[in-house]
Amino acid sequence: MTTAAITTRTRAVPAAAKRPGLPGTLRSELTKIGSVRSTYWTLLAFVAASIAWAVLDCAGIASHGIGSGFNAAEASLTGQVALGELIIELIIVVLGALVITSEYSTGMIRTSLAVMPRRSVLYAAKAITFAAATLTISLVTSFIAFFVGQAILSGKHYNTTLTQPGVLRAVLLSAAIATVFGLFAYGAGAIIRNTAGAISSILGFIFLIPLLAQALPNAWFADLQRWLPGGGALEPIARSTPPTDGHLFSAWGEFAVFSGYAAILLVVGAWLFVRRDA
Repeated sequence: MTTAAITTRTRAVPAAAKRPGLPGTLRSELTKIGSVRSTYWTLLAFVAASIAWAVLDCAGIASHGIGSGFNAAEASLTGQVALGELIIELIIVVLGALVITSEYSTGMIRTSLAVMPRRSVLYAAKAITFAAATLTISLVTSFIAFFVGQAILSGKHYNTTLTQPGVLRAVLLSAAIATVFGLFAYGAGAIIRNTAGAISSILGFIFLIPLLAQALPNAWFADLQRWLPGGGALEPIARSTPPTDGHLFSAWGEFAVFSGYAAILLVVGAWLFVRRDA
């Protein structure tokens, strides 16, 4: 066999396929999350509820006047944060859990792992895609709710602006905390692998534990409530000024507490996702 023939045959052999990586998996997960109808309806409900609450709250304040502890930024952002027990934890938590549990319920997780056998990459891609989508929608919602609310308050000169101290921080953290709670649910979904179980567990932590904590002596509960999602612990995040309750952390402190909870669940979920069979 001549050297030319050997060279021709060698060139005819196809090149080895590239090892699946994160960029391709991100594109796949983005397509997947964007093709599910429930994603649009859930995010639409989140946007509508947040803005509607800002309108109602600010309209009520403009009609009845301000009271002690009034904060203009909080009035606009309460739909995303102070009302978080109903909006963030119910709407965003459901979506966060569905991102991963829906694949287990339908059996699509086996297909996903066949396409991307590197479990850690698949887990990270799902989390990053969901976090990016949620943060984008939350940022847009926060700014719209803020400007709409301030436009209503301006009729009574109760409004504030983004240039005032702490206001921009309140708007940005109000969007970020929604993403944190979504990742919180995503981690729980990876651990439990069941939609109803994950949502029930998170809502139990959000609603039941704070209620049970109220049975403790007042001094104990006052120190404990800063670590719990209920009892007004989210209030500092939406305020441009320090919290009215001196037992609570600052806005960054409360944000760090809930980010820590989400990080713990994400790490445990990643460990189990990598080690367990589909």
